[in-house]
Amino acid sequence: MRQYTIKETKEISKIICNKCGREIQAANGCLQEDVLSVDKRWGYFSEKDNQVDSFDLCEKCYDEFVATFLFPIGK
Repeated sequence: MRQYTIKETKEISKIICNKCGREIQAANGCLQEDVLSVDKRWGYFSEKDNQVDSFDLCEKCYDEFVATFLFPIGK
């Protein structure tokens, strides 16, 4: 008698930067460059109660984004 286990896997093939549209390729499920990935579920006291926002930024767009901060990020 044969018994089988069904396996489902998901593997990243690429990530597209939400700001500039550049594609960051992956090989064997591993990204070839690093990205900033943000997943935010807004809380009850926001105007976006329970809304979920997700986005990815390439390193160049991340650098441009944090350069606009009034207070620099800690390093």
